[in-house]
Amino acid sequence: MNEMISGVGEPVVTDATKGGGSNAARIAEVKAWLAAQFDAAGKEVPDFEYTPRSIAHLYNLATVSQAKTQAANIVANDFRQKAAEYRSQAARIREILENVGLAQESLPSNVIASAQVLANVANLLNIRDTELSRWEEKQNGSSFLVAMGDISLRKTGVDEKRAKVHKESKTLLEYTRKAIARLTYLKRTLAQLEDDVAPCDAQMENWKTNLGVMASKERQYMQQHNNYKALLNRVGYTPEINHGVLVEMAEHRKDLEKKTKPILDTLRSYQDLPPDKALAALAIEDKKRQYAAAEKYLEDVLQSALATSD
Repeated sequence: MNEMISGVGEPVVTDATKGGGSNAARIAEVKAWLAAQFDAAGKEVPDFEYTPRSIAHLYNLATVSQAKTQAANIVANDFRQKAAEYRSQAARIREILENVGLAQESLPSNVIASAQVLANVANLLNIRDTELSRWEEKQNGSSFLVAMGDISLRKTGVDEKRAKVHKESKTLLEYTRKAIARLTYLKRTLAQLEDDVAPCDAQMENWKTNLGVMASKERQYMQQHNNYKALLNRVGYTPEINHGVLVEMAEHRKDLEKKTKPILDTLRSYQDLPPDKALAALAIEDKKRQYAAAEKYLEDVLQSALATSD
């Protein structure tokens, strides 16, 4: 039926149709079609100019409308014929049921209600009969048993999808719980860090103050170091004179002091003698020789100490 409707509803315009007929014939056909359409609506055809473009457009509309109307009449006639057949079949089935004592008036209310529910389910499932063959099922619709099986399969599929969605929802719920717990932990950590801001700021200020003091002390110590370095350069300090050398020189100095102490005591005893120029000159020359010998001995000791340190 659908193939018949599609074949009638779409008219084929050939080159012969386009070229056949004069403009006057087309205008007459268009006017007749417009009059019929507006008469059906109870209105008059409005006046307008019939140009070649408008005539061609209206002619195409008229052709399509007539084809659609013809297709609709065919479908309506088919439906009327089927309705008549259904009414005759219903009358026959009603007569058979009355003959076997199963008329609608004699059935209990619960049976009538069940039959009505069954009919509603059949209409919902778009089925025709409970015992149709496979070819009739393809032509007229599924049977009740096939439809119920299809519903069962759909229900199984829906149950599987529901179980899958339920499993996924559980997984998402678990992820959501973990995310909420993580968010709570992060909020608590943030609050703790915000509480620690003030003490940390105070500590940083203290560190900045201490850093300024330490920088000042560093400049002071660097200045003192430069001063001491300049002083050592002035007195002739060299890196070869280390602590060990100085200790050895101090020990040698003590030894020299011990050796020169008797000479000094002798000199002091000479001061109590009466002055004698000749004796004094001899004594002075003698002390000069002793002093030169002691000074030479001290230089030898220092040179040997320096050589040992090198």
